Amino acid sequence: MPAANYFPGNQSCQLFSFNNNSSLISSNFNTYWMYTNQSSGFITNTSITSTSSPTTSISSSSTTTSTTTSSSSTTSLSTTSTSTTTSSSTATSTTTSSSTTTTTGCTNLGMFPYQSTYSVGVLPESVAVVDVNSDNKPDIIVANYGSNTVGVLLNVGNGTFLSQTNYSVGTGPESVAVVDVNSDNKPDIIVANFGTNNVGVLLNTGNGIFRNQTTYAVGNIPWSVTVADVNNDSKPDITVANSGLNTVSVLLNTGNGTFLTQTTYTVGLNPYSVAVADVNSDNKPDIIVANSGPNTVSVLLNTGSGTFLGQVTYATGILPKSVAIADVNNDTKPDIIVANTGSNTVCVLLNRGNGTFLNATTYSVGLTPLSVAVVDVNSDNYPDITVANYGSNAVGVLLNTGNGTFLNQTSYSVGLLPWSVAVIDVNNDNKTDIIVANSGSNSVSVLLHC
Repeated sequence: MPAANYFPGNQSCQLFSFNNNSSLISSNFNTYWMYTNQSSGFITNTSITSTSSPTTSISSSSTTTSTTTSSSSTTSLSTTSTSTTTSSSTATSTTTSSSTTTTTGCTNLGMFPYQSTYSVGVLPESVAVVDVNSDNKPDIIVANYGSNTVGVLLNVGNGTFLSQTNYSVGTGPESVAVVDVNSDNKPDIIVANFGTNNVGVLLNTGNGIFRNQTTYAVGNIPWSVTVADVNNDSKPDITVANSGLNTVSVLLNTGNGTFLTQTTYTVGLNPYSVAVADVNSDNKPDIIVANSGPNTVSVLLNTGSGTFLGQVTYATGILPKSVAIADVNNDTKPDIIVANTGSNTVCVLLNRGNGTFLNATTYSVGLTPLSVAVVDVNSDNYPDITVANYGSNAVGVLLNTGNGTFLNQTSYSVGLLPWSVAVIDVNNDNKTDIIVANSGSNSVSVLLHC
């Protein structure tokens, strides 16, 4: 769970990030109205469904190749009325796949009408998008929870991707981040292994190929990982949310891509997502954690040496599962954005300027939002909210009005049970695209901006 753009700590929050977490980010289908604004892909009072050409899926191994053709696929777009409230390795296998592409025009299907899906491993639960082979084309990295692998899909240059190459990691990889940790200008993979209570570091050999993981012990049930320099030595450090121990772990980088033993800090019950960003303008990155148990976010201010003060908590919605940090009201103060799985909302906590935050303002989204990314998607220089709505099989996009408030979400259908989202330009057209890990269909969706 992703992401310099701010992404969910994955996430979902990486400073890319992209979900971070390192790791960057759906509707109730009740209302189908849209605003007339062709440049943003909106039309009035319309529910839109478009059917693409037949789906072709291709899979191959060293011994067999098969091609299957299935029935046509449907891509849907809708908007939901929003209620707003304020509250106090060595490569182990390669799989080739290519499937649904929707090419209906911008006017009919909004900002993201072109969707392609790619097969990955079993239960992909985290996605990051970073150029790992130095060709200036962002590649997809996915944590396959059910396969105990990370998959790397290289970008061919036009927003399409090669088959994934798999690398074995620990049991139950839950979150992935991609950052250069050994100062060789080659982004490395860092993964939180849920079942083995460690993080794995896979160093990049330089051409998008990765070494076997080196593991470091963390807390019980590590759910989210992000990578950022927290002690100002220009070496990215690892921060992990340990859901089973109600802690965050900080592993300082020695400088060559190896890490010291963890230091832990107490946070709230069941922390599911972590982000790292300087929220009080002292040039020291702070830790922000989504605590699912007490329905809060924790803010741990950095003392300056990579150690942190005790948490200060702020109320969110029900079951916060993903957190992202971005300045959404253009006051140069990073704000907190949270996806609340239990209340089907996202909430925005504006920064007062000293690292404390106002009460949350909430916006309705789809069912069971699990991941959030905050990136400008319509080129107006205001960061927008993109959320993976697990229960709606869709992503929602909430455009920023310019003052840190947001319009109703626009929903785009994706694969089954979308777990993680990232937002970045993957086809070099200077328009941000959406990448989603679909845990129920073992795929990633790439939605290209029109």
